[in-house]
Amino acid sequence: MSFIWAIIAGLIVGVIARIVLPGRQNIPVWLTILLGVVGAVVGNVAAVALGVGDTNGIDWIRHILQVAVAAVLIAAVTPYYSRHSVR
Repeated sequence: MSFIWAIIAGLIVGVIARIVLPGRQNIPVWLTILLGVVGAVVGNVAAVALGVGDTNGIDWIRHILQVAVAAVLIAAVTPYYSRHSVR
């Protein structure tokens, strides 16, 4: 069941990351989910390292870190994927 939650979280984080990025990202949904999952995991690790991984209430800083990492990954992968994808 945690695998399903990771996919759902990856989709949400990935979609939000694509929204905050300017322009169009020509990558498929599966890659958005994958980069969202990686962004969520790396963002969680960074939040714990900074001591803000678990706070009272909503963990806004952790969520911002997750989206930021996913946005950086999407911005880095999009040009590479667009050049090397078969259409």
